[in-house]
Amino acid sequence: MRPRRADARRNYDQLIAAASAAFAREGADASLEEIARQAGVGSATLHRHFPSRQALLNAVFHGRVEALCQQAHELAEGADPGPALTIWLRALGAYVASTRGLASSLVPSTDNECHHMIVRAGDELLTRARAADAVRPEVSIDDLLTLVTAISMAVEHSPGENGSEAERLLGLAIDGIHPRPAG
Repeated sequence: MRPRRADARRNYDQLIAAASAAFAREGADASLEEIARQAGVGSATLHRHFPSRQALLNAVFHGRVEALCQQAHELAEGADPGPALTIWLRALGAYVASTRGLASSLVPSTDNECHHMIVRAGDELLTRARAADAVRPEVSIDDLLTLVTAISMAVEHSPGENGSEAERLLGLAIDGIHPRPAG
């Protein structure tokens, strides 16, 4: 890809800033036309840079998702597999619950790079935890991500401290993925 002209780079940066603010305020369904207006560009410019809403969500949340993936890799290298997975799921849940719009950006779709990044990172932890018999064998990374995003989306519009509610609900879900006692 060739470097962008200065005006194109400025438009891109303004769109990212406007989208970040809009998603934080209104969630992932924020008006694309309003984002373009806030960035001081037309809708055509927004769509030239971001051909879909998902492409814009990917751009806005890429850095945050990358940090979560890095944490997963670090945990996979050192921590006990079962607790490592739990630590990462709690970190993911807390981050998604506190970042409005991020849960929607993790929903599976073919053009969702954020989702693909999280799946790869989480699967590394899950594979290790499964090998250590720290999670039930039928648990998949898609199951875990569905739980985290569903919980985050469920509390996103709740009044009050949705982070603690998300953490409580995620704790219940995490308890359910551990192997059942014999007998």
